[in-house]
Amino acid sequence: MLKTPIARGVALATLGATLAMPSMVQAAFIEDTKASLELRNFYFNRDYRGEGGNAGQSKQDEWAQGFLLRIESGFTEGTVGFGVDALGLLGVKLDSGGSGDDRRTGTGLLPAGASGAPDDYSSLGVAAKFKVSETILKAGTLQLKNMAISSSDSRLLPQTFQGAQIVSKEVEGLTLDAGYINRANHRNSSNNQGLAYGGKGAGIAGAVITEDADDFFFAGGSYKALDNLTASYYYSELENIYKQHSTNLVHVLPLGDKQSLKTDLRYARSTDDGSSNIDNKALGAMVTYSLSGHSFGLGYQQMSGDTGFAYVGESTDPFLVNYVQINDFAFEDMKSWQARYDFNFASIGIPGLTFMTRYVTGDNVDRGVGQSEGKMWERDMDIGYTFQEGALKNLNVKWRNATARNNFQSATNVDENRLIVSYTIPLM
Repeated sequence: MLKTPIARGVALATLGATLAMPSMVQAAFIEDTKASLELRNFYFNRDYRGEGGNAGQSKQDEWAQGFLLRIESGFTEGTVGFGVDALGLLGVKLDSGGSGDDRRTGTGLLPAGASGAPDDYSSLGVAAKFKVSETILKAGTLQLKNMAISSSDSRLLPQTFQGAQIVSKEVEGLTLDAGYINRANHRNSSNNQGLAYGGKGAGIAGAVITEDADDFFFAGGSYKALDNLTASYYYSELENIYKQHSTNLVHVLPLGDKQSLKTDLRYARSTDDGSSNIDNKALGAMVTYSLSGHSFGLGYQQMSGDTGFAYVGESTDPFLVNYVQINDFAFEDMKSWQARYDFNFASIGIPGLTFMTRYVTGDNVDRGVGQSEGKMWERDMDIGYTFQEGALKNLNVKWRNATARNNFQSATNVDENRLIVSYTIPLM
């Protein structure tokens, strides 16, 4: 682990608020500070197989290098502890097409300008945090991950939000979570922007939205009722667009030596909030049987109501069983099924090597008067390896492959490959 004076200096410069604190007060602030630099190299290739491609573009093909500096301070001593978190992001273009016939932009790795992708882009986010007992309030730049809203981290740099969040764990087994956001810095952007709607509308069309989204609120939590049973509920609201109630029940049943059966049940009810036509009920279930390093999963997802599933736009991750690499299978009245297999090679003496494959198929999509029902399928495969020793220890390499086809949206008839190489350097 690198604990050089230079590394400490970089981290503590970002946390300069400590300079004005007495030494006794800032002791825990400094001692508990964690800092790391992740190097993420990302190659993305998506070939469009539908007629006309995506707005005339036959493929998206880019390669970029990301630098993610994460700093999390400890808390000052006292009844109310104070701390600061910082996230510095830098994306550097390694290869990307220009404009015209050479246009290969749009992967989400880099910004897509009129004349192609820029050479680099960056952002710096800071959040102040306060702790009282087992309750923490953060305000500033946030990476959220809950049933109501989840920051996407499936490209070169993660999506972040501007707002505030409070998480309380005062009662054993109970986690309460509430927050507010009004801006987002998307995966290939250096600027915070207003929020948008990203869910599905009626049939295969977009939802009817008559006002811009300004504010997003959420409140909920989870309760571990038993060692193997957790129940969760969240209420969320994208102001003027939709209101949503989400529930989740996860149960893990031990079946013997290295065996278990996991059941994941999800239900969400979404309605309009005054200026949209959103009306959706989303039911999902995933059952996974695990035996040693093997996992076999079967999933089912059903949409009902007048529109598809509702969630905040610009690539946030919806809390759906069949939200996979390319599609979310969340159109109005759509029914979809998933079969999944995972294998951890550590069970046969090869730690660090993992494999996943899944197949999702969906139907019952309304294509309009006189049209046959819409159908969609997707096949995904992930292979990953983390080096366990030697000069490359902790270097992670992952290949993600996907093929998706449907009969109603040519832009999602694609063959896709992603190659991600990442290495995290601990600084403190």
